[in-house]
Amino acid sequence: MKRSLGRIALAGLVFVLLVVLVGPFLVPVPPLEGTRPPQELGDPESQFIEINGLSVHVRTLGQGEPVFVLLHGFGASLYSWLPVMDALGQMGRVIAFDRPAFGLTERPLAWEGLNPYGPESQVALVTGLLDHFGVQQAILVGHSAGGTVAMQVALAHPERVAALILVDPAVYAGGLPQWLRPLLATPQMRRLGPLLARQIQARGPETLELAWHDPARLSAATVELYQRPLQAENWDRALWEFTLASRPLDLAERLDELTLPVLVVTGDDDRIVPTADSLRLAGELPGAELVVVSQAGHVPHEEQPEAFMDAVRAFFDTLYETPH
Repeated sequence: MKRSLGRIALAGLVFVLLVVLVGPFLVPVPPLEGTRPPQELGDPESQFIEINGLSVHVRTLGQGEPVFVLLHGFGASLYSWLPVMDALGQMGRVIAFDRPAFGLTERPLAWEGLNPYGPESQVALVTGLLDHFGVQQAILVGHSAGGTVAMQVALAHPERVAALILVDPAVYAGGLPQWLRPLLATPQMRRLGPLLARQIQARGPETLELAWHDPARLSAATVELYQRPLQAENWDRALWEFTLASRPLDLAERLDELTLPVLVVTGDDDRIVPTADSLRLAGELPGAELVVVSQAGHVPHEEQPEAFMDAVRAFFDTLYETPH
């Protein structure tokens, strides 16, 4: 009897292992339908510039100095800056671009050297853009996860950054648990990963509404701009590669190294990066200024662009002590 129970237990274990190890390879991963090369999804103002071997979607405006480089957040693109680009362009030169895995920037699935989706490549892309446009020093404006990239650039290349404007920056967000990361890199999860990434199609509208204090102000045109990159080929696989390449940045432990001028802007009703996190960041960054935009959620530059620009102009006047 004991021997029979042992055989049953062994058989059950083998079955479970087969399901775990082989099952994912049996799950169909249908190809995405209706996708196109990113260049075909651009508009007349789109530029596609090769930086560090990557075709980067860029939009520029204005001239002279200062130079503002705009870094969007997770799931967004340079289009999220459209409500404030004209106003920023009246103050100087504006360079907005799509970060790898987002927008209309190229999404490679194979590469040599640094992973284009990793933190080091994100930093190198910003400095590569500055070099391409002949910019020695810029004001980096980073939203959410783009804010953490801006901070990384300032830490790695302080001579290239005149100031930081951090909009609802995701500094204290936990991200994926460390124990989960090796699991995500297994062949089984690499196969299923694109299917998981495609969930953003279904959850995107819900997340957008969560990002706004007043979802009624979320226009159909704005929703279309957020959804357009999901028509680009390989967007699902690239998003999974980005997830695999992410890792803790430990920026909270390095805040005292950021001694340059910093403006922290947050909505008073941010439910994605809690408003309290931005208040904490402004308190822990040496000499940082803080502006809380009323009746705004996670995207104050989109939901309350006038109030956002008022904060930027006041910060700009403090930096350069010139009336605008």
